[in-house]
Amino acid sequence: MPSDLDKLVKLLEVEQMDTYLFRGNSPKRPSRVFGGQVLAQALNGATRTVGKGLLAHSMHAYFLRPGDPKKNIIYEVDPIRDGKSFTTRNVIARQGGIAIFSTSISFHIEEPGLSHQFEALQVPPPEELESDFDRWARLAKDNPGIIDVPLLQPIERKPVQPRDHLNPQPQEPQQQIWLRALGDLGDDLSRHQTILAFMSDFGLLGTALLPHHYSGMSKDLQAASLDHALWFHQSFKADDYLLYCLDSPIADGARGFSRGSFYTRDGVLVASAAQESLQRIRDTN
Repeated sequence: MPSDLDKLVKLLEVEQMDTYLFRGNSPKRPSRVFGGQVLAQALNGATRTVGKGLLAHSMHAYFLRPGDPKKNIIYEVDPIRDGKSFTTRNVIARQGGIAIFSTSISFHIEEPGLSHQFEALQVPPPEELESDFDRWARLAKDNPGIIDVPLLQPIERKPVQPRDHLNPQPQEPQQQIWLRALGDLGDDLSRHQTILAFMSDFGLLGTALLPHHYSGMSKDLQAASLDHALWFHQSFKADDYLLYCLDSPIADGARGFSRGSFYTRDGVLVASAAQESLQRIRDTN
């Protein structure tokens, strides 16, 4: 039987229909296509159109419309530029001929250069923390009909300080989460990038909600990712623990801004992310 991770990898590695045309599917849950899935599928398709030795180093995307998990997603890759050291691809994701997502992805050959980085935060190791899967399974048992039982566990998530999503209390807009793929992803670096792109959509929107009495489960909140940026700095293994350090410098005008940094266990900064999200309070009167 394929593992949960095998199922995720199969989902994210899209079907190639033509040189620059790919098709992706979605799981039945959640009711809207998860943004990290579209990011990863678009990256996977674009990566398969560039030459050997090129790896993605930056990705800038917009979520244009909610995705319907009942429909296929068609990814159209535009080979906008092939250079000697940098290559660029634009990708449009469509459902029913309508664009739901767009992104530009830049690829770069590995070369030496100046080097520095911020130091990683000191937090408890993942072995001392409860996983989100176990916590949500326990909460679902205690809150039937309110919280769904998690079905799959391809990615292990271990928040350093879990939030009470049913009764969210204001706190500082920063959090840290240990993440890893639960299985062996092999040695293909582009596969590890695909999985990290999927994981990079965990926690960013929620971080912008931390100073407020709202969470992703608040019924009077309309929340969605608006855009997403991702930078790959160094090679890494997504099946080893990565510490995702997140903060939100500002929220205003029904939009929240969040940033994230991925560190290896030994403190190497390997990727960064940023996202603006919609945070609209619904009038329930």
